[in-house]
Amino acid sequence: MNVLPAGVLLVIAMMVGTVGPGHAEDELLIFAVVSEVPKNKSRVAVKASVADVVSDTKLVATDTILNNPIWKKLEICHAMRVEGSKTADGYQVSTVRIIDASMLPMSLQSFAGDCLIKKAIEVAPLVD
Repeated sequence: MNVLPAGVLLVIAMMVGTVGPGHAEDELLIFAVVSEVPKNKSRVAVKASVADVVSDTKLVATDTILNNPIWKKLEICHAMRVEGSKTADGYQVSTVRIIDASMLPMSLQSFAGDCLIKKAIEVAPLVD
């Protein structure tokens, strides 16, 4: 019986995992801050940073993402780490994680801070 060494099997498994089905070559890492109150959760307006380039865009959610509890509770100023692909409408989201604004790239931190201050000023008077 011809058996391959474990190291060779590991290399083969890693190669198959990187080119196999389900791997999107155009998958991007996107850091984003929700810039408007999300009315339609399937298309959320954000200020996004992709490869350190900041732009105003939309995050387009699939059915899987729409059912995600994180996505259901999305609010203005939430900071996110998203993986997805570029589409004509914005970025199609495949995974999402809410993060602390301090974990955002520097190019988005000032926007996130300003957003939180504005939100606090607008909401604080309503608490009394």
